[in-house]
Amino acid sequence: MSLGARFVTFEGIDGSGKSSQARLLAAALREAGREVCLTREPGGSPGAEEIRRLLVEGAGDRWSAETEVLLFTAARRDHLERTIRPALARGAVVICDRFADSTRVYQGVAGAGLRALVDELHARFIGIEPDLTLILDMDPASALARSAARQAGGPREVRFESLGSDHHVRLRAGFRALAAEFPARCRLIDATRPEVEVAAEVARLFALAEAGA
Repeated sequence: MSLGARFVTFEGIDGSGKSSQARLLAAALREAGREVCLTREPGGSPGAEEIRRLLVEGAGDRWSAETEVLLFTAARRDHLERTIRPALARGAVVICDRFADSTRVYQGVAGAGLRALVDELHARFIGIEPDLTLILDMDPASALARSAARQAGGPREVRFESLGSDHHVRLRAGFRALAAEFPARCRLIDATRPEVEVAAEVARLFALAEAGA
């Protein structure tokens, strides 16, 4: 398979190391001479970043589950139009910290059981899946401790972290189930290991995906 446009997403519960691993993969690919678009959700475009603030700040019960699904879909559509599709059209590797799988799990499974609505909106307004999804898996208690340390003194994007440990146990189970549901593109990675070991596995899985293995 020739080198070119690829769409790679990182998924997992908060604190599992998605953002760090996305940055490490982007740096390695840029060093190898590839054009990389490193982005995130919710956000990734000016309009989507405005919606992000509505979603990640404030009380855990700020929005109904249905409203959340609509807000995430609106942000994702703008992100797709203004960032993801143009980058793929240029032949770039798009690396995204969260995408539709997070909505499938957070609002579709672990939340109010709105998976059918999430899938319907995705099919109608998004219509694209990643080439490779890397799901970083770890114990929720450890992940929440990492997330709390990261947030200390920083931006207060803690709305989803505030939902409680039981909720994060359900989220982890949801992501693990998603890996089984989409085995062609999803890879489950043990994120409890040192960062350098996880990064090495991420690089290996990306290379295998490009080779069509």
